[in-house]
Amino acid sequence: MEELKIFLNKTCIIAGLIFLMTSCKQENDYKISKPINQNQVLQDIYINDISECIEYTTQLSSTTERDSLEFYFIKARNSFKKVEPILSFHDINNYNFLNAPNILKVEEEDLTDIKINIPQSFQTLEELIFTDQLDIDSIHKTSTIIASRLELLSKNSDLSHYQPYHILWIVRKQIIRTATTGVTGFDSPVLENSLEDAVIALAKTEQILSLYSSQFKDSTLKDRWKTHFLKARSFLKSTDFNHFNRYEFITEHVDPFLKLWNSTVTEWNVEFPIELAIKNEASSLFSKETLSLDYFAKTGELNLNNSKVALGKRLFNDSNLSTSKSISCATCHMEQLAFTDGISKPKGLTRNSPTLTYSAYQQGFFYDKRAGSLEGQIVSVINNSNEFHSDLKSFTKAIESDSSYVNQFKKAYATNINQQTVRKAIADYVRTLNDWDSKWDKNIRDEQNDLTASEINGFNLFNGKAKCATCHFAPVFNGTVPPDYMDTEMEHLGIPETAVITNGHIDPDLGRYDVFKTENRKYFFKTPTIRNIELTAPYMHNGVYQTLEEVVDFYNRGGGYGIGIIDQEYQTLPTEPLNLTQDEMNDIINFMKTLTDSRFID
Repeated sequence: MEELKIFLNKTCIIAGLIFLMTSCKQENDYKISKPINQNQVLQDIYINDISECIEYTTQLSSTTERDSLEFYFIKARNSFKKVEPILSFHDINNYNFLNAPNILKVEEEDLTDIKINIPQSFQTLEELIFTDQLDIDSIHKTSTIIASRLELLSKNSDLSHYQPYHILWIVRKQIIRTATTGVTGFDSPVLENSLEDAVIALAKTEQILSLYSSQFKDSTLKDRWKTHFLKARSFLKSTDFNHFNRYEFITEHVDPFLKLWNSTVTEWNVEFPIELAIKNEASSLFSKETLSLDYFAKTGELNLNNSKVALGKRLFNDSNLSTSKSISCATCHMEQLAFTDGISKPKGLTRNSPTLTYSAYQQGFFYDKRAGSLEGQIVSVINNSNEFHSDLKSFTKAIESDSSYVNQFKKAYATNINQQTVRKAIADYVRTLNDWDSKWDKNIRDEQNDLTASEINGFNLFNGKAKCATCHFAPVFNGTVPPDYMDTEMEHLGIPETAVITNGHIDPDLGRYDVFKTENRKYFFKTPTIRNIELTAPYMHNGVYQTLEEVVDFYNRGGGYGIGIIDQEYQTLPTEPLNLTQDEMNDIINFMKTLTDSRFID
């Protein structure tokens, strides 16, 4: 281990430089010397953190002993977590490359532009190093690529243009990430080092905020930040991954952070030039005021109002608009069933009808993500010969013949009826099917206090040992990845054709493959929300499971692999059993049932 001692002596120089630049202990002291240029100090700290990460990662590319590989990986990973708050904001593409899951990433723009990228990230290294059989060549190759990417970052990062609102966005983004992916094992799949990661990242976030302490007019507010950071880190250090109380972490630390953030916006007199996926006034993780519908719609300001919603709802329920005059959107999406139909597959169709609740918070539509917007999904349904068996032009003409519709469109959209406003009206109605008033939401916002110990434990298991939240991300619990919400993930779970627990055969539906014929996208389907899941049986794209007990059992066994479907190279669900007890599975189900919105409860 002599090489470790030499290397640690070398890194002391870097640590000393950081100390001199900040003149403070990262975790404890806001009293820094007044910099000539705060952004320059921020830049220097950022570059030095990257340099530290490069040093440790470079050591991995020339080390062969297991102990040394594990040592340098943990050091490199910890350094990367220091870099994370700024990198994930400043350069999201490089951050996603370096932090990518260890599964093939497929980018399909069109039939002529399909990219298949082999992951070369810290998650890749974690799975290569902490395994029984070391693949030294792959470890060295991956380490070299990561170090090279970090070198480019260190030479091409300029933070000189940052304004106070950039700093506040950086701080809030890291807080949201910590709550939604940081404590779930999302990017530490083997070591489950999520809590230590969160401590490091939050400490760096505190240091970043401290550089701009001159913005505070009220020392009380500044001190409250210091206290909150200290309490949050202490709480993260208080237990291990499987026993961490994520519910308490959100209620006692994350939401108070968000409220404190809003107070700081006011104190700093900050005006934001735009709104990101997280609304600028968000004060709770689980609220209708948290996520921006405008961001997901990509159509400018929606300006949803009662007239638009009423018009969209009428169109949604009007069976006279179909060619047969017998079906409407509500035929397959019935409100009393959380906008599903309660059957495995509608007649003539090959897939289950998913809930439309919370569907606005996605970046892809249909199970195979073949539509990029709600409007696009609506057009496809109208055109489908087994659904409306119409086309948007004929659909629009049918509406134009009704004078009451003409008047409603003029009132709602100040325009005559046309194809664009017809599909927009229906889409705008669907965008309102997000109540955020379930038993879960009201409790976590401290509006009521009636969650059972089983329900809270179910949430903690969902976000911890059971690994559910590594695909179903809070607060929507779908596959749209926070805190940027730029992509809705697809997974290959190995869904069987029939509900069996042994000798399973994979369902023949090829999923995403049918869109672009990309071979390694066979059997991939979008991750849907589990909100209102108690009402949306049967489950999975083919409706194969009738009960939540069956679904949880499937995951507990290791997905398709665990029931005998072992020939699927690209299954993204971990193939190892979760080893959940019956009580733990019951708790998870009890938690999921708390996600039913009030409108569906008698």
